[in-house]
Amino acid sequence: MGTLRYVADIWKKPYEDPLRQVIKARLIKWRREPAILRVDKPTRIDKARKYGYKAKQGVVVVRVRVRRGPFNRRRPNTGRRPKRMGVYGVALSTNLQVVAEQRAARRFSNLEVLGSYWVGEDAMYKWFEVVMIDPSHPAIRNDPDYAWVVGKEYREGRRIRRIRERQRKLIERLRKQASGGSSQQ
Repeated sequence: MGTLRYVADIWKKPYEDPLRQVIKARLIKWRREPAILRVDKPTRIDKARKYGYKAKQGVVVVRVRVRRGPFNRRRPNTGRRPKRMGVYGVALSTNLQVVAEQRAARRFSNLEVLGSYWVGEDAMYKWFEVVMIDPSHPAIRNDPDYAWVVGKEYREGRRIRRIRERQRKLIERLRKQASGGSSQQ
C-alpha cells in the first residue's frame, strides 16, 4: 500500500486514536479563525489529490466553516399561532458541503471549485476544505491535467451551476406533481 492509502485508512475513523487528540486540538484552533481561510497545505492529502490538488502555483485550498443544525429562526413575539411561527423545521434544501463550496466560490470569484471534503466538526460547526484552481494562471494553462478546465468547453462556475441546475429540476418536478395532483381531484 502507498502512503495515501494509509492516510485514507486513518481518516476512516477520525475520532479514534491516533487522530482524536490531533483533531481536538485543531478544532479548538479553527474556532478562533475566520470562517473562510486559505490554507497552505491540505489537511487530508489523499482527498485533496482525489479532487485534483497539486502542490503548484494556481492551485488553492480553502477551509470553510459552516454552522450546523436546522437553522432555527427567532420566535416572533406577536400575531401568529404556534404552527405558523416558522421557528421549527426550517431545513436547508442543500447540504452543508455545497454551502461551503458556494461560499468559497463567492469569496474567491476568480477561482474555480474542483471539489471539497470534510475535515472536522463539533457541536456548532462543520469544516470543509475546498480545492480550487485559477484557470488563468500560466502554470495551470500549461498543465495538460487541467486542460479540461481552461479549454474551449470550459464555462465559468461549472460546479455551482450544476448544483443550481439540479435544484431547478427538483423544483420543476415538484411543481408538476403539485399541478398534476390538483387536476386529478
